[in-house]
Amino acid sequence: MPAKRTAPSAMPTLLSGGNPQIAKGDGDAPVQAYIAAMPDWKQPMGARLDALIGQAVPGVHKAVKWNSPMYALAAGEGWFLSFHCFTRYIKVAFFRGAALQPMPPEPSKSADTRYLHIHEGAGLDEAQFLDWVCQAAALPGEHM
Repeated sequence: MPAKRTAPSAMPTLLSGGNPQIAKGDGDAPVQAYIAAMPDWKQPMGARLDALIGQAVPGVHKAVKWNSPMYALAAGEGWFLSFHCFTRYIKVAFFRGAALQPMPPEPSKSADTRYLHIHEGAGLDEAQFLDWVCQAAALPGEHM
């Protein structure tokens, strides 16, 4: 009987704005699959965001939901942060961002949520980002 051939794994579909379509799942593996599928300059920035979050919150709980990496202090404690690809930037959502000092710059329709938009070539203030992550992880998480 001839050996069974397997099809090469296909890259995930990119949705509008270049956001990877990744099946929802808990743990680091789906988050790493999302990051690996991020297009262009967004991939190394996504990897850096993930590394900084892990540095600020050792043992952080990760998942992919709604085609976005999500981060919580622990499973079931609510999410404090996520990010999502758009055409011109990566949107980092701090779900209790209005309580952070200073507040992340971008407003939301939700009074509690604030955003950080990361544009190509603009760089990332890593010290400020780490501070926001530490503050956000200390607040009650968002249950979705």
